Amino acid sequence: MSDPSRPRASLRTAVVWDVLQDALDRRVKATGRDALDVLDTGGGSGNFAVPVARLGHRVTVVDPSPNALFALERRAAEAGVADRVKGVQGDAHGLFDVVERGGYDAVLCHGVLEYVEDPAEGVRTVVAALRPDGVLSLLAAGLGGAVLARALAGHFTEARQALADPNGRWGAADPVPHRFTAEQLTAFVESAGLDVGAVHGVRVFADLVPGVLVDTEPGALDALLKLEAAAAELPAYHSVATQLHVLGETRGAGEA
Repeated sequence: MSDPSRPRASLRTAVVWDVLQDALDRRVKATGRDALDVLDTGGGSGNFAVPVARLGHRVTVVDPSPNALFALERRAAEAGVADRVKGVQGDAHGLFDVVERGGYDAVLCHGVLEYVEDPAEGVRTVVAALRPDGVLSLLAAGLGGAVLARALAGHFTEARQALADPNGRWGAADPVPHRFTAEQLTAFVESAGLDVGAVHGVRVFADLVPGVLVDTEPGALDALLKLEAAAAELPAYHSVATQLHVLGETRGAGEA
């Protein structure tokens, strides 16, 4: 993912960023604290962590890649938020070897669930990092988007394979171990003891529109952003989104 503040990259991040920022604002009002403690699991080079820190929050990023954490440190310094961003090497499996259980107002779990052996257990683990009133931002690969993409590329057998496979994989060469439906993700969140605050389809159209059209047609980027935002909350489009975003809230966390 790219920094939500960068215009072209916003096609991939705008919906998630808007939902996340609103959730954080509501937590600020509910807690009466200007700065929240945010955990970004698998946060890599800080595509979301740095913008969250710009809002004034303290962000801990857990990622297994030393290179990503080095890039995070550099990006945070360039953005002037190095004092509010901390990178820690680790992964979801051993999360509480490196961070505090129950120590965070919000947890970001973006692009992680696809790669853990047991996705349901992965959600339970990150939820255990939340304080009694906290918010989970869960972003994962959507099954329908992959099926549609393979079919539009002319790989019809692979599209059918992804549709039938329990993990949503289109073949042995597929680099993504797990893909999900909105129903699966909401079930994971609810089973972990959270209420589902919202479900959004992400990149419903963005990955299907030729980049040259967006870059050269006057007003196309803004119009496409508005289209993505309009479709994101409609359940009919969740089934074809490249990614799915679920906002999970502990009881009381949704109250302003």
